Amino acid sequence: MAEYTKPLPYPSPETQPFWDACKRHELMLPYCAKCSQFFFYPRQFCPRCFSWEIEWRRCSGKGRLYTFAIQLRPQMPGFTPPYVTAVVQLDEGPRIMTNLVGVEPMPENIRCDMAVEVTWEDATDEITLPLFKPVVA
Repeated sequence: MAEYTKPLPYPSPETQPFWDACKRHELMLPYCAKCSQFFFYPRQFCPRCFSWEIEWRRCSGKGRLYTFAIQLRPQMPGFTPPYVTAVVQLDEGPRIMTNLVGVEPMPENIRCDMAVEVTWEDATDEITLPLFKPVVA
């Protein structure tokens, strides 16, 4: 595996199940058993009803582009512009910040509400990143 030069996350006890699932190329999110809602970012209690009845459930990995920005300057070391930062509204409800890949980073190629799906970048032996790409019809 080539050396990964971009910043990497540091999993915490609350986020470790998320990163473990990513390593398996599965998108899993915390789910509140009390109010029957997914949420993101991972934490020990539900941000809606404050229940501690949290379980991890697999998600479809599908959603819609909520918003995006085409970065023309590197925001962090290792990133080569242009690239797209994005917020995806998952079909299960939560929004997740990510990068949009698999599309030329030009405004005419990207639109809010376009269908997207998860794809995976195996950054290191320990960390796999969920990225999103347009759904090709």
